[in-house]
Amino acid sequence: MALEELKPLIEEGNRKIEAIRTEVESRKSADFLAEQKLAKMEADLAATLAAKQAIDLKQQALEARLSEVETKSNRPGSAAGNARAAEEHKAAFIDYIRKGANGGADQRLFDIQQKAADVRTSTNASGGFALPKEIADQIMKVVFDISPIRQIARVILTGTTDYHQVVNTGGFGAEWVGETSTRTLGTTTPNFADVVPSFGELSAVPEATRHSISDLFFDVEAMLVADGAERFAITEGLAFVSGDGTNKPTGFLSGPTPVTTADATRAFGTLQYIATGQAAALATNAFDTFKDLQYTLRAGYRTNARWVMNSIVMSTLAKVKDTTGQYLLQPSVAADDPDTIDGKPITIAEDMPNIGAGNFPVAFGDFARGYLIADIPGIWMARDEITKVGWVRMPMAKRVGGKLLDTNAIKLMKVAAS
Repeated sequence: MALEELKPLIEEGNRKIEAIRTEVESRKSADFLAEQKLAKMEADLAATLAAKQAIDLKQQALEARLSEVETKSNRPGSAAGNARAAEEHKAAFIDYIRKGANGGADQRLFDIQQKAADVRTSTNASGGFALPKEIADQIMKVVFDISPIRQIARVILTGTTDYHQVVNTGGFGAEWVGETSTRTLGTTTPNFADVVPSFGELSAVPEATRHSISDLFFDVEAMLVADGAERFAITEGLAFVSGDGTNKPTGFLSGPTPVTTADATRAFGTLQYIATGQAAALATNAFDTFKDLQYTLRAGYRTNARWVMNSIVMSTLAKVKDTTGQYLLQPSVAADDPDTIDGKPITIAEDMPNIGAGNFPVAFGDFARGYLIADIPGIWMARDEITKVGWVRMPMAKRVGGKLLDTNAIKLMKVAAS
């Protein structure tokens, strides 16, 4: 075969070889690209898995921390733990009031009360339970709102009836000295008085019919707060004014017999009085008598001083005028403001005496410095469905004390000729 005849065949063969090579190369390139894509995908997957693992670890750490916080918050003594325990205590207490011993309600309350953080008093020896703090606090708030002397006196909390309040009656003065002068102040003997309030157990007995108290719509808590608080407030209000100190506070009118002796020479613990000038009535010029009473109180006590009297005495004073026709009593200009006498507010205490021979119908002074009320926190209660057939009685009790504190801080008006 001639060369000329072979040439086309060779060219055709070369073309086929080139085509095969091109196809081979293209296939190699495609495989390379596929390998690159696969490698990239594998790298991306590895990075994604690593990121997810890091996120999982962070989430696990966060969940562990939250679990630890929740565990701590549920422990006794923590705010959340105490709140849950208080709510559990209150629910068990209401259940006991409704059911008594039925269904073990009394035992559940007893078990809860042993560990409740809000219980401030122990179970009474005769049986019964301490009110949950939330209910006890509500009662004391209502008592404060109703009891007039409690609103103006100094009120402290104590855990014992053996409470002592030391009062400085003088001896700590001051002196002017030169740079090298001898100081004599340190050699003076300070005068202290020990005030010990007399305590008593204040008792009240709210009650409701057995059927009503079993009704789920009957508000046991509201009944205890409203009824118990009102009875407490009325009873303690009388004791703070005239209690004799026997199983009750000593009222500020029940200390040693008041005298006319001034502060400088009067025995500590005794109040001073100003006489009305008439044996059984106010003075002819009562306006002047009230001025005398007000300014007998030293200036340091007058800043926060107020008048204390009952409504009947106040109605009498509302008619008193001075020589120019100016009324002694000035009505308040706002609904929540008290009436005043010579700019000083009036506290109405219905247990104050009326105007009568030998009585002390008006007091004036700084009661926050002059009279001390000592509360032992906690209110005890029992459930009694036996004494009164068809009724559930709930005798409640709290301990409170009271006594005159600084007797220079309060002055009295006496209905007497002198």
